[in-house]
Amino acid sequence: MYALKDYFFDLPLERIAQNPVENRDESRLLLLKKETGVIGHYLFKDMDKLLKKDDLLVINNTKVIPARLRGKKETGGKVEVLIIDFTQGLKTHEKKSYFECDCLVKASKSPKPGTHLFFDHGLEAIVIDNKGSVCEIRFSGYDDFLDTLNKIGDIPLPPYIKRDNGKALGSDKDNYQTVYARENGAVAAPTAGLHFTDNLMNKLLDKGVKFVEITLHVGYGTFVPVKVNDIRDHKIHSEFYFVSDNAAKMINKAKDENRRVIAVGTTSMRTLEYLSDDQGRIKPGHGMCDIFIYPGYDFKCVNGIITNFHLPESTLLMLVSAFAGRRNILKAYKTAINEKYRFFSYGDAMFIE
Repeated sequence: MYALKDYFFDLPLERIAQNPVENRDESRLLLLKKETGVIGHYLFKDMDKLLKKDDLLVINNTKVIPARLRGKKETGGKVEVLIIDFTQGLKTHEKKSYFECDCLVKASKSPKPGTHLFFDHGLEAIVIDNKGSVCEIRFSGYDDFLDTLNKIGDIPLPPYIKRDNGKALGSDKDNYQTVYARENGAVAAPTAGLHFTDNLMNKLLDKGVKFVEITLHVGYGTFVPVKVNDIRDHKIHSEFYFVSDNAAKMINKAKDENRRVIAVGTTSMRTLEYLSDDQGRIKPGHGMCDIFIYPGYDFKCVNGIITNFHLPESTLLMLVSAFAGRRNILKAYKTAINEKYRFFSYGDAMFIE
């Protein structure tokens, strides 16, 4: 269960969703009972039938920033910059604030330190350091950096979504964002939450289901493949989290009352388990979450998870395999492929309980 090849499965390209469904909560939902391996088929809007009164859903309220910028070098050559650590970017030097962060850069030639870059609305940048796979870039020429990004930047869709913007179903700036997104900082969406609508959430609240918000700013590292044969040797990325006093109290109260704590997405799952003690209680706070969950992990806080279908050999597939059992997950994925479920960020959902 520690070999990378143990998490491989054949996925036809046509199963990779290139667009969301027209109505978020009408995506399909595969129910997996982790203790028995029993599988059921629903629509996501049926969650009000599957959840119990007093279940606590932990949602990630991070908001995806338009982190992809297109500009030019001094030579006039085209350049594309993808900000990958927005939360670490604001810095102060000699009483002057500026935005400096690691970025992925796409250009005809990898830019050298000192290279100047130019974008719309007067935004400029200089390459401070070229680290090989990423560049450290300092931005200038703006009054409010996030406001400038909102004007000229594009949403950084995952690399497996391969289509022209003209073939998009609606606006990715809206579609690739949960209805409860509030805290700016992610460069990838917590995609399990994309299936929720305001109407569905209200129906769940009327039933007695409770929601609590936490924040984990999803980084580009979520797409970094595992390249080691023994998954235990993989070094996972770290991401900024924040859990308020009130959120921690709600989660701990649910544990004390023996109510189910259900993570909406792997980001919520990772944050809760990172902060959990042996009794499943968590402490509020903020910091960097770098927990790598794979089979053999002893879950302490989470009783269920709502998630999407993940890439072969990915850390996210390993996480859900740890929760439900590798054989159960691979069987469920095979069923989903045969039943023509849609995979990855804009795809269908699973509920594992």
